[in-house]
Amino acid sequence: MFHEELERIRLRRARDERDLVPKMLNCMTRSVDTLSSGVLMVATLLLLRTAALADDVYDVVVYGGTSAAVTTAVQCKAMGKYVIIVCPDMHLGGLTSGGLGWTDSGNKNAIGGLSRDFYHRVWKHYQDSDAWKWEDQAKFGNRNQSPPGKAGDGAAMWVFEPNAAERIFEEMIAEAEISVYRNEWLDRRPGKGVNLVDDRIRSITMLSGRTFHGRMFVDATYEGDLVAGSGVDFHVGREANAVYDETWNGIQVGVLHHSHWFKKPVDPYRIPGDALSGLLPGVSAESPGIRGEEDHRVQAYCFRMCLTNVDENRIPFAKPKGYDASQYELLLRVFDTGWRQMFNKFDPMPNHKTDTNNHGPFSTDNIGMNYDYPDGSYERRREIIRQHEVYQQGLMYFMANDPAVPADVRAAMSKWGLAKDEFKDNAGWPHQIYVREARRMIGKYVMTEHDCLDRVETPDSVGMGSYTLDSHNVQRYVTPDGLVQNEGDIGVGAPRPYEIAYGSIVPKKAQCQNLLVPVCVSSSHIAFGSIRMEPVFMVLGQSAATAACLSLDSDIAVQDLPYGQLQARLLADGQVLELDDPYAISSRKLKGTAIDDSSASFVGQWQRSSANKPFVDSGYQHNGNTERGQKSAIFETQLKPGRYEVRLSYPPNNNRAQNVPVTVMDTTGTKTISVNQGEKPPIDGVFISLGQFEFKDVARVEVGTTDTNGYVIVDAVQFLPVGE
Repeated sequence: MFHEELERIRLRRARDERDLVPKMLNCMTRSVDTLSSGVLMVATLLLLRTAALADDVYDVVVYGGTSAAVTTAVQCKAMGKYVIIVCPDMHLGGLTSGGLGWTDSGNKNAIGGLSRDFYHRVWKHYQDSDAWKWEDQAKFGNRNQSPPGKAGDGAAMWVFEPNAAERIFEEMIAEAEISVYRNEWLDRRPGKGVNLVDDRIRSITMLSGRTFHGRMFVDATYEGDLVAGSGVDFHVGREANAVYDETWNGIQVGVLHHSHWFKKPVDPYRIPGDALSGLLPGVSAESPGIRGEEDHRVQAYCFRMCLTNVDENRIPFAKPKGYDASQYELLLRVFDTGWRQMFNKFDPMPNHKTDTNNHGPFSTDNIGMNYDYPDGSYERRREIIRQHEVYQQGLMYFMANDPAVPADVRAAMSKWGLAKDEFKDNAGWPHQIYVREARRMIGKYVMTEHDCLDRVETPDSVGMGSYTLDSHNVQRYVTPDGLVQNEGDIGVGAPRPYEIAYGSIVPKKAQCQNLLVPVCVSSSHIAFGSIRMEPVFMVLGQSAATAACLSLDSDIAVQDLPYGQLQARLLADGQVLELDDPYAISSRKLKGTAIDDSSASFVGQWQRSSANKPFVDSGYQHNGNTERGQKSAIFETQLKPGRYEVRLSYPPNNNRAQNVPVTVMDTTGTKTISVNQGEKPPIDGVFISLGQFEFKDVARVEVGTTDTNGYVIVDAVQFLPVGE
């Protein structure tokens, strides 16, 4: 430690000079036209001097340019550490500055620290009248602000333009005087890019030949390239449900959530009804697999386009090179069914702009075309990104111009286009593809749906997630009855904000002792579907930085950092580590035996929802008020012999059936009770008692739909031993 400190003192003066280099390069990147020849000469001399300082050792090296990379670096600097960002991109902020301006946040009270500060800075930005060039601020109103319309240190705004986000990230870096080395790509050849000695990363080397030495490293990329290069375990694709005893993780054939599936019959063949004619583009001939099994497939990617309908600021949709109108034949057949929801995810942002996302059975998600991306070479990834650009740019051009598209769709779509004042160096097109999921580390602790759905106690919280367990579709296939369908779309609500374990952002100690991973966290596919939100990445970036700095101070492996020490600093810096939702009830905390709808067996097609509260665990299911008598749900569990009070839970609403038949089967036979689900349940506003019953071994409760006069709700059943 003493020798290392002497080395750091010796290099401090040289570091000060070296730091000027990336700052000048950052300046060149933003305003090359304004630089004088003298400044360029000084920068060149400093670049030459940099080569002589190759042995410089940073406290923390952050690899990546995402929002998490920014908060990681800022927190390290706040804790007095010498930190740099080594960025594969030219732009900072990842998706947050790359088009995802309509923040997927879940419960905003779960977001604290530097992440919360970012959204406060967004709010401050839009208090300036100069920020409203294309729209009156009063007309936009208090949309997606908290608290709405109120000023102060706690005010936050969760919707913003890409250029505003990038400007704020650059300001955060400039204020902290953090050096950023841009367009630096890790050399991913085996044994070339990562120097690992005694389970510690000593340095990383870029394709440019530049080497960065560090005491701690943070992989803040969406792809997890430093994780893979360090020999740390990771997973790509969906694990089988059996791996972590999950329900929503593996192949989900037959599960239809959200609106991203074919609700009306659509023929998949080039000549309708003729299987020999071949399949339309985008439809796979492969078997979709068996529900619950693992596969290699990755949920679909797209670009979060920033569109506008202001003519002075609009770039009309152009025909991309490689355009092929036949790629969108399936969409025409969707239009033929009467579908017209293409604008449902044109989420509004300031200045008459949108964050445009995938919506519907055929949209901006290029389903099935990204499987090679996570482990792909840089060249292969560029090919995939280009394929996605051509597909999505072509889709927009097709809908706005092709005469085969219904006239009402063309007329509406042609009013929109890319924004001239966004992504100026890329003709209005986002610089970041939405990598919804790539590699996921298998670390010290693996987050699963059980953590997200509050079925287990999650240890050592370093932040919170609360968004729906969400996966986009991963494949489009032909059903046994010869129709096209999508598979993989999941939307299961989290019952309350849940803790994210410190062990999920660190590798196993035997693999690497000085690496932290706030983006490609250790989690199952479906758990990552909730964790993978930009505010959470920023939260975890700050927590990773804090752990790195505290571990450096104690000269220990990140896995050995006492949690109490980490927890105290995180709380002092405004991180939110615990938060209860009074309207979400955890089945594991209920007395007796509680069975959630996620463990029930269903007959017929039911739909998930979390629109009404309170409910048990992650929401409830309803029958859609259709096919009465053909749908039912069965709760079945093993109980010790004895007498039990049986309770049924449901969130009430005036559209609920007033005569839901609920049948309990015990040792004496069966008894059917009619339940009015329009009335508030009398027990804590959650449960209604069905009576007392004697069970010998198996308890069975069936919720039916025969002759019901409204929506039938299935949430949970509780068995309470009488006398306890």
